[in-house]
Amino acid sequence: MQWETVIGLEVHVQLTTKSKIFSGASTAFGAEPNTQACAVDLALPGTLPVLNEQAVKDAILFGLAIDADICRDSVFERKNYFYPDLPKGYQTSQMDKPIVGPGVVEIGLEDGSTRRIRVHHAHLEEDAGKSLHEDFSGMSGIDLNRAGTPLIEIVSEPDMRSAEEAVAYLRKIHSIITYLGVSDGDMSQGSMRCDANVSVRLKGEEEYGTRAEIKNINSFRFVERAIKVEAQRQIDLIEDGGRVVQETRLYDSDKNETRSMRSKEEANDYRYFPCPDLLPVHIEQSLIDQLRDTLPELPDAKRLRFEQQYGLSTYDAALLTAERCIADYFETAASTAGDAKLAANWVNGELSAALNRDNLHLSQSPVSAEQLGGLIQRIRDNTISGKIAKQVFEALWNGEGDSADAVIESKGLKQVSDSGALEAMIDEVIAANPAQVEQYRAADDGKRKKLIGFFVGQIMKASKGQANPGMVNQLLGKKLG
Repeated sequence: MQWETVIGLEVHVQLTTKSKIFSGASTAFGAEPNTQACAVDLALPGTLPVLNEQAVKDAILFGLAIDADICRDSVFERKNYFYPDLPKGYQTSQMDKPIVGPGVVEIGLEDGSTRRIRVHHAHLEEDAGKSLHEDFSGMSGIDLNRAGTPLIEIVSEPDMRSAEEAVAYLRKIHSIITYLGVSDGDMSQGSMRCDANVSVRLKGEEEYGTRAEIKNINSFRFVERAIKVEAQRQIDLIEDGGRVVQETRLYDSDKNETRSMRSKEEANDYRYFPCPDLLPVHIEQSLIDQLRDTLPELPDAKRLRFEQQYGLSTYDAALLTAERCIADYFETAASTAGDAKLAANWVNGELSAALNRDNLHLSQSPVSAEQLGGLIQRIRDNTISGKIAKQVFEALWNGEGDSADAVIESKGLKQVSDSGALEAMIDEVIAANPAQVEQYRAADDGKRKKLIGFFVGQIMKASKGQANPGMVNQLLGKKLG
């Protein structure tokens, strides 16, 4: 039997407003537990919520970025459920009339194809607190600092058919929100979290299978692994004669498995009703038009521009535009270097590898875009070779100089391009290796290309890697005949 996985994602995005969605309490991350939850966040008697205008604008910006309908009139409701870190006993959210209606997100896949994933809606709501299970006492702590932080929940249609597509969609959402500046998208801090609705069906069937919801997955890698392991669990269960039940499950990354958390609630279980403390939200068309005019260049448009303006491949352009900070870094480096393709190679290659090796975000890079651009300049003008450039990069990374020029000067890494000095080295290598010279001269053109590598290697060794490779090859050709 051939099975098909059906996936829909609910992405929770914390907005970067300075205050909470219904109160003036701070949303800053990292404060001492329970120091940033005020009386309004806790719904203490006598308090009334006041809607954060910037949160509304941020939601509209996101809707415009995915070409969604903006609902001119939206309503807040109370979603009632009990959980230890939900201090009110209900969550103020939106259901029947969300602020953002249907939209679409286009994703690119590794094989070069694209897919359009429909967004059902995105709504505003408040975040809950956080349960902490960090010691061995068997007890949990509750931190309510996060309670009341503004969220947009982005609900997709069940349009994804693989874990890879789901990750591509999630990465695209991350790109959009960070380009807009409405969220930092930091999954390690909970700024972006994902619930995955997963079901399976036989290929060719139109009816959806029973879905399980995997809650609060907080990394791209875990989203992929959780979906794959849950889909396989459901397939194994059905093939063994069992039945998938609708439920909420948690993903255990240590064991790479999902486990049951609770039976899946339906909307009527939450007893939604309009929030009596908040008026319906009416949005003027003039505000929507004004916000549309402030939209930045978004990932798809930037990728297309990079391909056209800089002559980059679709693959390279996609990597460089995945995050706004990477795109900005690249453009600064390319402008400084005067060579966009070489800058793209270095950003996607050496720089990316160093960041991954040291587990750093680009914002923490010890090498600035201007420094990298200066390094590339020295490759272009033959001051250093590509191989030596890697040594210079490592020195800059380790703080051994404030520019490529300073490192080259202090370490004596300038490339030898003096023809007289190179000819002397070549003559010594030829004289020391008569058998290889004879073999080279007796060989046909095809073998000569391989044999000349021996001589180049000897010369590079003699020059400590500083001989100009292009000149060495040119002079060798003449000397060897």
